[in-house]
This record gives sequence, C-alpha cells and structure tokens, in this order.
Amino acid sequence: MDLAWRVCPVPLWLLLQSLLLGLSAGAAVDWPAQEGKEAWDYVTVRKDAHMFWWLYYATNPCKNFSELPLVMWLQGGPGGSSTGFGNFEEIGPLDTHLKPRNTTWLQSASLLFVDNPVGTGFSYVNTTDAYAKDLDTVASDMMVLLKSFFDCHKEFQTVPFYIFSESYGGKMAAGISLELHKAVQQGNIKCNFSGVALGDSWISPVDSVLSWGPYLYSMSLLDDKGLAEVSNIAEQVLDAINKGFYKEATQLWGKAETIIEKNTDGVNFYNILTKSTPETSMESSLEFLRSPLVRLCQRHVRNLQRDTLSQLMNGPIRKKLKIIPEDCSWGGQSSYVFISMEGDFMKPVIHIVDELLEAGINVIVYNGQLDLIVDTMGQEAWLRKLKWPYLSKFNQLKWKALYSNPKSSETSAFVKSYENLAFYWILRAGHMVPADQGEMALKMMRLVTHQESDA
Repeated sequence: MDLAWRVCPVPLWLLLQSLLLGLSAGAAVDWPAQEGKEAWDYVTVRKDAHMFWWLYYATNPCKNFSELPLVMWLQGGPGGSSTGFGNFEEIGPLDTHLKPRNTTWLQSASLLFVDNPVGTGFSYVNTTDAYAKDLDTVASDMMVLLKSFFDCHKEFQTVPFYIFSESYGGKMAAGISLELHKAVQQGNIKCNFSGVALGDSWISPVDSVLSWGPYLYSMSLLDDKGLAEVSNIAEQVLDAINKGFYKEATQLWGKAETIIEKNTDGVNFYNILTKSTPETSMESSLEFLRSPLVRLCQRHVRNLQRDTLSQLMNGPIRKKLKIIPEDCSWGGQSSYVFISMEGDFMKPVIHIVDELLEAGINVIVYNGQLDLIVDTMGQEAWLRKLKWPYLSKFNQLKWKALYSNPKSSETSAFVKSYENLAFYWILRAGHMVPADQGEMALKMMRLVTHQESDA
C-alpha cells in the first residue's frame, strides 16, 4: 500500500471540514502547523486478523505534540468502534456533522484510536475462527499492534502514554495495561506507559447488576415490587457467576435488563434521565425473533453504530482513508465480536486492577452519575473488594469538588486520590462521559496527565 494514503501532513479532519464547506482539498485553507498531521494503518495481529488504528497528532497552539501526552482511547461493546464513536461522538476534533468540537482532547494530547477487538469498526478478520474469544487474546493482539506502532513512530516512545477507556473498553484496558507493563519491563515494547483510566468500566459485571435495583429505587424509578423483581434476577446472575456459568450469567444479565425496562417504562441504561430511543423501541418489537445473545448485541453495540455515524464512516471517512478493503464495511463484523466474547463477558477482572496497583501503575476510575448499566454504586462496590494495601487510607480520604469552569460555582465532579489510585465522580453525565460533559471530561484528562492541578 502507498504510505501516502496513511500519513496526512494536513489533518484529515480539516480536509473533511473543507469538503463540507464546499471547498476542494486544493483550495486556500489556513492549515495548522506540521504537528497537526495524522496517520492511520492496519496491523496484522494474528493470521487472518487485521486491526485498524488512527492517530491524530496534538494541535496545541503553544506546544509541540512531543511536549504533550499520547492518549489511546478504547471503546466498549465489545464491538464498539474507537475510530468511529470515540472519535466523532466523544473526544475527536470533529463531530458526526464534521463540525469542530470545542472540547476535543486533541488540544491537550495526541490521540490514538484503535478498533479492537479484531472485527470492530474498520478492523476485520478473514475467517470466523479469528475473532477473539477472551481477554487474553484481546490483550495479546494489542501488544502486537502497540509494538508495531511504537517501532514505527519512535517520536512517541518517550512521550507519556495513557490508556483511556469506556465501558467494556475498561475491562480490555485493564488486561492490556498489565500486559503492556510487562512488555515494557521486558524491553519488548518501547514506550513511556504512564497510566490507565477506566471509565464506566465493566470491571466487575455482577457488582453492577447487584446495584441496579437499589440505584433505580433510590432514584424513584422502581417501586417495591419492581425492586423485588430486579433483586431476584440479580441474585440469579450472582449464583451463575459463583458457579462459573459465565454464558448463562450473560443471558441472565440480558433478562435482568428486560425486567428493568418493563418496570421503569423503558429507562435508558446509558442515562437514567432519558428513555430508550424510538429506534431502540422499534428493534425491541422484533426481539422475539432473535436469540437472547443477538438481542443483547443489537441493544448495546447498535447504540454505538447510529445511522448518522455509520453513513459517515462508510462514506466520506472510508473514501478519505483509501486503505479499507472493498469487502470490509465499518461495523460489519461487530455483532460477531460481541457474540464471540460471550463466555468472557461476565468474568470479573478486579484481580487485574489489584495487579496494576501493586505494580505501581497509575489507575484512574471515573464514572458518570446518571449511568445505569455501569452505575457508580457498582463501581464503588468492586473498589471495596481490592486487596491493595493502601485501600483503607484511600477510603478514609474526603473527596474534593471540581469545577469545569473556574468562573462557575456549579460543582462538576468530585475526586479522591491516594498514591496511584484515583476516583472521579462525574456529575450530570451518563455512560458516555465525554459526550455528556465534554468540559469536565477534558479537565479530568488534563488532571490525569498532570497538565493541571486539582488544588
């Protein structure tokens, strides 16, 4: 493939914006400095398994990209696309209408979006047995990609490297971070790994499920009868997990969601102050035709592949990238990604977070106040299960209030940190924190990467 297709001295997002404004790529446009370039490519991580990544160099007007951190963003699902949803819906330079995002993280960090596991977004497999079936494979694949990336982009080897994640991406980020730490220690990958941020993360699924009932009840979204029904199915999920029946636990998890929707008049699992979208409701009417697993995939992965985003990715973006195979459509294999991970989906990874903390890796947990599927109560519950020696001292600390706007007295978040563990409570945000509270999410990223202080 021609390398010129993959490295763009002029940011692709500006090219796209110019096209939207009716300009040609050769028209007079006020381009930023050279550090605003982009790069993208595929890495074959295993036989028949190809992973796509997309890099934006930071565009801070006062600093070169080499003076700012590199942030890798991992989406959830599994099967949600970082290069699509994380990029155009949350933290990238443009939104899905190709309009500039005021709260883009690109002003404070270079951004690396990776479509993982293989089969997600523009990533693809050639054979069905190449899909990842567990976290070990997901982490192993990412080690291949990161080694290739840092070998080819030596300018980032000394830049502080952070992994930020969301939802199931947090579970993957935990496993990936531990393997990356080992690879760096062994000298297999050259990078300055500086920390991992677990956002609304599926670290301990059962703790989320067990807290759904009490959380909804406290928010006046369940009555006594509804609470009893949700608590009953949650106990069934717990029993299945205790017995190691993880596929059964996944199916019971789906049943629990259905019970909640019926008792709450269709509460949105991603933000309790809203209801499920009409599109989701239409799909629900056909759910009886689908298997339980397919229904779960449609409900959660489809949410990350809205029509507007899908049209953008399979239209202008695909045309500009030029390296996407003809028989590969963005999101075309995502349902198989989700289904292939069925046996791994409900497994907890609290022990991995413990290993990260013990290794001295900076671990940041953040959660949206209005999230249900990974509610804050559930996050706090698994945190209390950590065996980290400093946990008692962490728990004794009083949190600090944070303000996204220094001129406003409105509290945007709370934070508590001790040694290498921090927790951010993000107010008025649902599951997708950067989409709901862009200013606070950007501030949090700057705090995590030591670009400002919470004092």
